This record gives sequence, structure tokens and C-alpha cells, in this order.
Amino acid sequence: MTFLTGARRVSRRALAVLTAFATALTLMVFVGAGEARADNRAGLRNGCQWDGVGYWVQRCDVWSHSTGANITVQIQPAARGGNAGFYLLDGLRATNHANAWTVDVNAAAVYNNSNITLVMPVGGAGSFYADWEEPATYDLNNPVTYQWETFLSSELPAYLQQNFGVAPDNNSIAGLSMGGTAALNLAAKYPGQFRQALSWSGYLATTMPGMQTMMRVALLDAGGFNINAMYGSTINPRRFENDPFHNMEGLRGKDVYISAATGLWGPEDDNYPVNLKLSATPLEMLARVSTRLWEGKALATGINVTTDYPLTGIHNWNQFGSQLHKTKDRVLDVMNAW
Repeated sequence: MTFLTGARRVSRRALAVLTAFATALTLMVFVGAGEARADNRAGLRNGCQWDGVGYWVQRCDVWSHSTGANITVQIQPAARGGNAGFYLLDGLRATNHANAWTVDVNAAAVYNNSNITLVMPVGGAGSFYADWEEPATYDLNNPVTYQWETFLSSELPAYLQQNFGVAPDNNSIAGLSMGGTAALNLAAKYPGQFRQALSWSGYLATTMPGMQTMMRVALLDAGGFNINAMYGSTINPRRFENDPFHNMEGLRGKDVYISAATGLWGPEDDNYPVNLKLSATPLEMLARVSTRLWEGKALATGINVTTDYPLTGIHNWNQFGSQLHKTKDRVLDVMNAW
């Protein structure tokens, strides 16, 4: 055997060893990544327990320094470890039991295979997800402290980043009715946090004539809430600062989607009792008017917006649920969360 032949044999052996090592290393990396992604849903996070709704939803108690109490948030981790978040806000009659997006429409099932973390705060009836200046109800013996804006824009993002890997600057936000109002407000006020905002049958001109009276009556009916405790008197500038119609500049360059139906009954509403249809009709009509007004101003000021105005539909979960399904691809596209 010549020196050259021996060298070639040694070279082949060395190459085989290196190839085997590289293959093993590659498998370790990919298997490890797969396990990490699976574990993104399999492990309970700090302060959480499994939620009965299923679909990997965790029910988490998140400390809020601004309110001095824990706030419950239902969270479905991203399917494959993605860092995008999707906040889903409730309506006027939100309960302390569950976010209605897990009850009336199972958003967790809709987004089950998506690489985005669903964030569904529980509670906040009548709050418009705002920081209230005073206790929210007239019952001073059992004060209700609402500091939702601070919680959603500051306290919750830090928790989500630490425990669920949600980037504080990579979020979408959507809501129905009251939640739609808040979704556009929060996205406009915190453009560094939210890349996308969606309002489904929201009230987007809350200081237009008659709206404050309507809101006053609605808040009293929803739980004895005092609208004056939210922003102070009727001439307090904060009322206008928190009206989406006067607070849209921060949405420039963002993906914005708004929708509202006509209030006309459709075949999809046949299963609702007549009394519920009668009460839901004017609510949707009012949402439609305010949404149209908001769209007009947005277009006049050069803010791009996508709209959907169904010919039939009232203020109910048929309408809200259809929008959840209709906009799913849009959310995943914008947030790169497939």
C-alpha cells in the first residue's frame, strides 16, 4: 500500500465520521426544535391552570399593580412557538366567568392550528377597556376599579413575553361592540404594540350627538355603571381623547378592518326570539352609522381601512362569529402566523 492510498482511506474514514456527526447534530437540532414547539402548548405557565374550554387554553391569573388584584386571562399558546399575539376583547356584558369568545363563539377552536397566541381577558363589563377616573359603580361599599388600558398596554404584555414568548411589538387586537371601540382606541394609542386592529360592530364615534346618552343608559343597564366615573364630566377632554373618531392618527400605516351590518334581520337570525331581535336591531344600526362616520374621516385623512358592511345582520353572535371566521386569514397573513 502506497502512502497516497493509505491517506485516501484515512480521508474517507474521516469524512464518514464527520458526515455521521453532522447528521446526528442536525437531527438533534430539528428534533429539539420540534419538542420545544410542542412544549409551547403542553406546559402550564406561571399562575395558570387548564381551562375547561379545551384546545390548549390556559386560564391564567395575571397580577395587576394598577388595580391591586389578579385579572384572569384565557390564553391559547401559539401552535408552533410563534411570537405573535392576538387580543380578543369582549362586549358590554362581559362576565367574570369567561371571555365570551370562548363561550358564544369558540375562537380557540377556530385558531387551534394557528401559530399565534390568543389573548382573551376575562371581565370588564361596561368598562370600554379604559382607565376609569373613579370607582365604576354607584356602590361605594364594593368599589369596582377599572384600569384596563394600563393592564392591556403595560402589565399584560410583560407577562405574555415572559411566560408565552409573545413579543410586545407584534400584536393584533380585535373586539366586538364595546370591544371594537377599545380595539381601535388601544391600537391608535399604542402603535408600537399593535400592528393590526379590527372592530366588529363597534361604536367608533362615541361623542357624536346622542351617543353619550345612549352609553349612559347602556352602562346603567349592564351593571349600574356610572359613565361620569369613566372620564369625568361631559366636557372633560378625555372623552374626546378616547373617542376613536378623534383618536385615529396612530393607526396610520397599520392594517385596519371595520365592519357593521344593517340591523335588518336575515335567515341566520331566525333562531333568536323576537324580543332579542328587536333590541339587537337598533344597536347594530347605531354601530353601522358610527362605523361609516369613522371610515369617512379615515379616508379623508389618508388612513387606509378595509370595510365590510353585510346587507343583513343584527347585534348578535351570528354577526360577530361570522367576522371572526371571515378575518382569520387576514390576521394570520398580517401577523405572519400560519
